[in-house]
Amino acid sequence: MRTSASRLAALATLVAVVAAAVLFNPSPERHRTQIKQAVAERNQLAAMLRLGDVAAFVSSYHSLGVASYTTVNGRLLSVGALGVVVVLDSDRSP
Repeated sequence: MRTSASRLAALATLVAVVAAAVLFNPSPERHRTQIKQAVAERNQLAAMLRLGDVAAFVSSYHSLGVASYTTVNGRLLSVGALGVVVVLDSDRSP
């Protein structure tokens, strides 16, 4: 009886974690905002020319349910999960 209760608790925990990941998956707008901010922080000229806005506009958003990412011309630009978006450094080669 003890093992079925512990299995049920583990299953309930897993379902709760997956539900939280889906609920907090960053939206396309959250990705675009982070892209704009990252470009502005990395280069003042790019900030003046608003290149972050352009990059955010042309990016394609992809959701995996529990995580999401954006691409530009097939290159990975940002990844996000649990409400956090990380903009990748475009100077590095994959």
